[in-house]
Amino acid sequence: MLKDLWRKVPAASRTKKSRREKEDETEFLQGLWTKCGICGSPVYRDEVRAGGYICPKCHGYFRLKAHQRLRMIADKGSFEPWDEELPETDPLRFPGYREKLAETQESTGLSEAVITGKAKIHGQPAVLGICDARFLMASMGSVVGERITRAVERATEEKLPVVLFCCSGGARMQEGIVSLMQMAKTSAALKRHSDAGLLYISVLTDPTTGGVTASFAMLGDIILAEPNALIGFAGPRVIEQTIKQKLPEGFQRSEFLLEHGFLDAIVERPDLKNVLGDLLRLHAGGTLAESEERKPSLKRRKVKTTAWEIVERSRDAGRLNALDYIEGVFTDFTELHGDRYAGDDGAIVGGIALLDGLPVTVIGQQKGKNLKDNLVRNFGMPSPEGYRKALRLMKQAEKFRRPVICLVDTPGAFCGLTAEERGQGRAIAENLFEMAGLRTPVLSIVIGEGGSGGALAMALADEVWMMENAVYSVLSPEGFASILWKDSKRAVDAAEVMKMTAADLKGLGIVEKILPEEIPASEENRDILCGMFRSEIREFLRKYRGISEEELVERRYQRFRAM
Repeated sequence: MLKDLWRKVPAASRTKKSRREKEDETEFLQGLWTKCGICGSPVYRDEVRAGGYICPKCHGYFRLKAHQRLRMIADKGSFEPWDEELPETDPLRFPGYREKLAETQESTGLSEAVITGKAKIHGQPAVLGICDARFLMASMGSVVGERITRAVERATEEKLPVVLFCCSGGARMQEGIVSLMQMAKTSAALKRHSDAGLLYISVLTDPTTGGVTASFAMLGDIILAEPNALIGFAGPRVIEQTIKQKLPEGFQRSEFLLEHGFLDAIVERPDLKNVLGDLLRLHAGGTLAESEERKPSLKRRKVKTTAWEIVERSRDAGRLNALDYIEGVFTDFTELHGDRYAGDDGAIVGGIALLDGLPVTVIGQQKGKNLKDNLVRNFGMPSPEGYRKALRLMKQAEKFRRPVICLVDTPGAFCGLTAEERGQGRAIAENLFEMAGLRTPVLSIVIGEGGSGGALAMALADEVWMMENAVYSVLSPEGFASILWKDSKRAVDAAEVMKMTAADLKGLGIVEKILPEEIPASEENRDILCGMFRSEIREFLRKYRGISEEELVERRYQRFRAM
């Protein structure tokens, strides 16, 4: 390698030098260059530093020192360190442990494996904790657990959000069972912080394993990760030795966890500060601003339409879908992923957004507009993971007192072997059970198809609205005709007798409002339709903002009790 670097030195400098001069030059070159631990390429240190400690050749992430991370995340001069002078402990009187601690403190300049304190991120105050892998692989000893616990307790007292950058090899072996107890201690402190209605964001970096993964790392209201970070409870080497099998490529990496529902998002390092700032701002509260926007005037056309024609319109591939409305009605939408159990279902999208300055949780059943997209979205048919993701976001909204807006558009819940194996019926039932008592306003709008329990699982709301060319029914007309008349070809007749149109359901008292569509609900009319949605939702939020939680839940119960 040094031979290659020597070739880069200007020819004029290649005159015969003394041994000392050669040593000085080698040291200088080594100071200019470093080696990527992933691809093995030599890279300029300054280039790596300027690029956020990311290899410019393979895009691999260098592990950051705690203070490097701090400079990248906290506003300049805003960090106030806490608990730096906690005395070290040696509960087991482990041979050589105190000497090892002193040696590590000397080599790293740190007193322990985590720094904590208060800072601002794009002006938003937060309690910050950053683990440093150089200190005994950021293993969690009693001082690490104590620092994190004290930081969370103080955040609870001062009503501040917490952001923890996690990195660890697991428990600190030299502290034995005392290290294990830090998992319980930090988790208990975070429970109190959560019960106070405060935000906790965990950011998982490479590596996050062992007891840290099984405690504070995976307890975030929102869990982010850097790309390709190793994240898992048992390390891959331990797993391979235990089960005697070769693990698949990418196992326990960030992308694997996102696919399996355990992360909200993977964020590139240069974007982390902006993403964290946005999330903190969205959770800082807000009020519904008065808008100068005029309500669009949509004239209803007196055109006789059959039920079957409305069914066909509700299924039109060119019809605006949930993401179209989310992007057109709300601002600052931040999508969150995963059910925290098994997967992330593309048939349901959800996250946090603003409507005229007010944070809301918006969740939609998402169809695709072409075959490729529909395969990703499973044709808008949610799996158990989708309903659990929706419920997780609703419960999160309840904690932070955000209204919930649900956009319903599904032919029905996915019916298949895997869905049944993972508890489709149970997932839908849990949504109904929890939505009945959700202590925040809930509005559901049927924007296309409202198919059976798959739709109802997102429509146990304070009010249910329908677009004029939407349908909502116990099942599809084809299924209805097959069951009752043993002839699916009679779907047209079934649509008429099922009373599944918006007008029918308004008459039955099932829905409160019909949103007119005298223009097609397609891309060319997106701005008009989104303007109508924004105006109507704004009125709903004004109507419900003064209602107490107890009255809200009671009204919702009586709404369905009367049916």
